[in-house]
Amino acid sequence: MPTPAFLPAAVLWDMDGTIVDTEPYWMQAETELVSEFGGVWTQDDGMLLVGSGLWNSATILQSRGVDLSPDAIVARLTDRVQEQLGQHGIPWRPGSRELLQELKAAGVPTALVTMSVERMARQIIDLMDFVAFDVVVAGDMVANSKPHPDPYLVAAERLGVDPRDCIAIEDSVPGVTSAVAAGTITIAVPHQIDLPESVSYTRWPTLAGRTIHDIAALYRPSTRSESVLPIPSLAPTGYARNESAPLA
Repeated sequence: MPTPAFLPAAVLWDMDGTIVDTEPYWMQAETELVSEFGGVWTQDDGMLLVGSGLWNSATILQSRGVDLSPDAIVARLTDRVQEQLGQHGIPWRPGSRELLQELKAAGVPTALVTMSVERMARQIIDLMDFVAFDVVVAGDMVANSKPHPDPYLVAAERLGVDPRDCIAIEDSVPGVTSAVAAGTITIAVPHQIDLPESVSYTRWPTLAGRTIHDIAALYRPSTRSESVLPIPSLAPTGYARNESAPLA
């Protein structure tokens, strides 16, 4: 099929849970770290970190007996996750690789917008066998993390585009809230958490089988409102790690 005539100015991608699923890696890192200090970390404990930034999550781990500074905890967890990425490679989410490649082939600018630290984001990018992103915005590169709109506003600014002409793809409550608040055309793709239907975003069950034509169908430059849609009130009905937790 020919490339659509109208495409968004850019597509802004969340990382963990949307492009990749590093949840098992983070859970392993957390379990090992708490165990090192004589504690026990369960799946339910890991769910306590949902919606928290990396440094907020470090505070929770401190309360479980991890006698390290927040910076040290973030560094230790990130090191361990990166080690597992090096061992096992990229755990792609269904359809993400194919859609990202199609967008790049069509010349659509892309940004990676993750609340993981930059060095982890760069490692995942380096493991990809194609040039996937024009811009990276990581958790240690912005003053306010998701669900604040800053990450997506910064990504659009660095690409030189209006966020209202961008499509953002997210899987989590904080991520979707951030993307909608920034004014983007937001696609919610739930992963281990049920994001409800909303007039503020489009909900896709999966990226598997989605193409650039599905992206183009959501972009209507002549009908984009000058106003930003209200931030949705999301009530998750399941559990999932998200990009505001120690994973994107």
